[in-house]
Amino acid sequence: MPESEILRDLWYMAVPGQQLKRGQMLGKILLGQSLVLGRDANREVFALRDICPHRGIPLSHGQFDGREIECCYHGWRFNCSGGCTQIPSLLPNQKFDLDRVFVTRFPCREVQGNVWVFFPEDERNIPDPLPEIPKIPGIEACHHGLVERAIFPCSIDHAVVGLMDPAHGPFVHRSWWWRSLRSIHQKSKAFAPSHLGFTMVRHKPSSNSKAYKLLGGEVSTEIRFELPSTRIESIIAGRHHICGLTTLTPLADKQIELHQVFYWTIPWLTVFRPLMRPFVRTFIEQDRDVVNKQQQGLNEDPQLMLINDADRPARWYHQLKKEYQQSRTEQRPFVNPVPETTLHWCS
Repeated sequence: MPESEILRDLWYMAVPGQQLKRGQMLGKILLGQSLVLGRDANREVFALRDICPHRGIPLSHGQFDGREIECCYHGWRFNCSGGCTQIPSLLPNQKFDLDRVFVTRFPCREVQGNVWVFFPEDERNIPDPLPEIPKIPGIEACHHGLVERAIFPCSIDHAVVGLMDPAHGPFVHRSWWWRSLRSIHQKSKAFAPSHLGFTMVRHKPSSNSKAYKLLGGEVSTEIRFELPSTRIESIIAGRHHICGLTTLTPLADKQIELHQVFYWTIPWLTVFRPLMRPFVRTFIEQDRDVVNKQQQGLNEDPQLMLINDADRPARWYHQLKKEYQQSRTEQRPFVNPVPETTLHWCS
């Protein structure tokens, strides 16, 4: 995986919390590293490197009782912090310092129903305090309504740029229930810098976004992007909230995992969840399919062109990444390069 594209010392979403039941563990590759994720007997989540330091077998093949992982090869046991607690082959008179044996632990937190893992630049030097995990104001885990997952066959940079592209809707997502070529018109949106990213300032949804009309009442929306690869769309409809959290996590080279999570405080939306899911899946599949087609051209390493306001968010993304990396190298505070401005485009 091209390391230059992957930002470190940041949080990445690993899995929706509902995938980790109490006393269960899950092996997964994130950012090219094998991890074992688990939820202990106290319902706390954890993340360890998925390699037994004895003979290298993945610990996720072993047994977990909610407190300790037992390696399936020789029965070595490790607690949820990565410390070795038992080596069965040792005799009582054979002295051995178990503190010498450990599995690397990665900071792991569950926020608003999702499990996040922190990937440090240096595993021996974890920042203290850790940065904040992206959160949606006014939303709790109980509002977790719908989650979908997809794999995008591209680099993290192209996945993120596609995530924030404001002009592809009438072409990629053309449908009777969302956009059409006849719906294209000029748009003007205000943008402002925000934590490790930028925000499309709260506004009324575009008149060509038919789905918003189903919510009724006075509707407004705000869209926020935050490094490394998180997009949060917050919709207010009267006294209710509907929020979409989109995360992109690199798994391996040109293999990006997208999670689309929706939250809502509108009770009747839960009743219609089975009907909503096919529309969400279609939307995601449309994005995935166009990225798949894009790879045919990118394989020839062409010179790409970013133009005017429609591609300004893509430029900001690359500027944000550069500034983040420079600020870490120079050991100075991050200075957001995004200005307050209004962008104009047609879509």
